[in-house]
Amino acid sequence: MADTPFPVLGILGGGQLGRMTALAAIRMGVGIRTLSPSPAGPVEGLGEALVGDWTDPDVLRAFAEGCSAITVESEWAPAEKLLPVLPKGVRLFPTPQTLELIRHKGVQKTTLAQAGLPVAAFELCKTLAEAQDAAERLGLPVILKRYEGSYDGYGNASARSLEDFALHWDSLAGDDGLLVEAFVPFRQELSVLVVRSDGGEMVCYPPAYTEQRDHRCHAVVVPANISAVTRDRALEVARAAAEAVQSVGVLGVELFETQDGAVLLNELAPRPHNTGHYTIEGSHTSQFENHARAVLGWPLGNPGLRVPVAVMINILGYRSAPVSSTSLPTALDIPGAAVHLYGKREARPRRKMGHVTVTGTDPEEVRRLAEAAASAIKL
Repeated sequence: MADTPFPVLGILGGGQLGRMTALAAIRMGVGIRTLSPSPAGPVEGLGEALVGDWTDPDVLRAFAEGCSAITVESEWAPAEKLLPVLPKGVRLFPTPQTLELIRHKGVQKTTLAQAGLPVAAFELCKTLAEAQDAAERLGLPVILKRYEGSYDGYGNASARSLEDFALHWDSLAGDDGLLVEAFVPFRQELSVLVVRSDGGEMVCYPPAYTEQRDHRCHAVVVPANISAVTRDRALEVARAAAEAVQSVGVLGVELFETQDGAVLLNELAPRPHNTGHYTIEGSHTSQFENHARAVLGWPLGNPGLRVPVAVMINILGYRSAPVSSTSLPTALDIPGAAVHLYGKREARPRRKMGHVTVTGTDPEEVRRLAEAAASAIKL
């Protein structure tokens, strides 16, 4: 890569999170280099898009050479493989230590509980019999969670009877079993994005209401309709979670608001988060820019809303086929709709293909416009 007076940000991964982080960094003059194990449409044309075996030391060494800082698009990216070949002075965040605490849901949940954070009752179960015994102690229904590799609704199942365990055990259990978690009869799901620097500085985006459909995020509404007490508690828990795992960059903190207004911590994601996509149009500093700033060691930006209301709706694929843009003009005709498509070449049912954000003053009208624009796009 040619010499530049600006730093170069390396990103392990080439999906939509890498794409939007790269776009935010490029706007600030930062050079971009991505590494993906297979060709990735979302980052094509953005800086230097490398394709190679991201577990190969020689490939990683060549990727890291010339980078000022490196980050990961997801917790599954093998950042730990970089450590032996990382050039001196190149920053790597989040650290492999943080990723190790979060990747494995059993380790993650245990870490949070040991830090005194409020989590649902859970047990780590090595066998089917142990899991069924745990369910009887916790009380049915329970949630079964794969320890590693689950995302976007994959890797979780609800069990309402002991017979349900046999249906899900083989698909969810690893060599070390799975996580059995008490079902939380929550009022609503919330999300807080915390951005933390390696010096410990933190800024938090306002709590967002998140709506799930088929275990996938469908809508995000900001600000969430919660009391000041619940808001402050959500922010407190999120900050404590960031400290517990020593995150650097964006940490997505998924929360439950219970029926009595209390807050329980559900899961963490150590990178930009689907519930923060609204920040591109809705916030003074987007989550992607703030992630880049934190990883590069730059001052963190203002996470506050610059509009009264923001609503984001995910665009999912509904068939298996090459992507076509023929439906895009219909969505663009809707006033105020900011359409983001991720550059994926192939659509699949329920695959995240893009999102729409609308901002305004009236929550119901903003939601209506966002839903209309998202539903107009058929990919």
